[in-house]
Amino acid sequence: MGKVYPDATAAMAGVLRDGMTILAGGFGLCGIPATLIDAIVASGVKDLTVVSNNCGIDDVGLGKLLRTRQIRKMVASYVGENGEFERQFIAGELEVEFNPQGTLAERVRAGGAGIPAFYTKTGVGTAIAEGKPTAVFDGETYVQERGIVGDLAIVHAWMGDTEGNLVYRRTARNFNPVMASAARMTVAQVEHLVPAGEIDPDHIITPGIYVKRICQVPAGYEKLIEKRTVRPRETA
Repeated sequence: MGKVYPDATAAMAGVLRDGMTILAGGFGLCGIPATLIDAIVASGVKDLTVVSNNCGIDDVGLGKLLRTRQIRKMVASYVGENGEFERQFIAGELEVEFNPQGTLAERVRAGGAGIPAFYTKTGVGTAIAEGKPTAVFDGETYVQERGIVGDLAIVHAWMGDTEGNLVYRRTARNFNPVMASAARMTVAQVEHLVPAGEIDPDHIITPGIYVKRICQVPAGYEKLIEKRTVRPRETA
């Protein structure tokens, strides 16, 4: 079988366990690994720490894992579209670690690059910096942030080959490449699965060395839009 699995359930088999840290790619509802998330929901694993830009919306994407109470801690930069997230957080039922968006991206990138910590000016003098080491460089104060490494990364790509090389499309590229590089195991769902060698090497964004398992999303896979904003059509 190699790296290719027939569906998301098979791709996640033997990978999941209670208490693990999962890195999830995507931005809003764009480029989220929705099929893999559904497989995690169905598995019933719990006490998860999930690292993602956001937590989806109610009952969509990672929001499904919130609904089933499988997430213990959420590490994110934005969660404003999820009412259940707000409710659980205010009720003290969900542990939350907020990060400035660029800091979160860099923490994950650093983890994938083997960098345990770095310094940034973002958050200095705010609640973000509380309890964290600081240092002065060239007369300016910086706060130390730790790199993030996950047990599992789940990502969505537009195209992948049987060796796990991935190509992302437009906004769906956000967070997926860094997540794929920063976990002990990466599982990818792809819209188009092609034989090895069919992707131009110059177009590969995530090399297959990072990806352990891959599956193709099922026919009829629906890409949801978080908020649709369009101009009124001009009359002829």
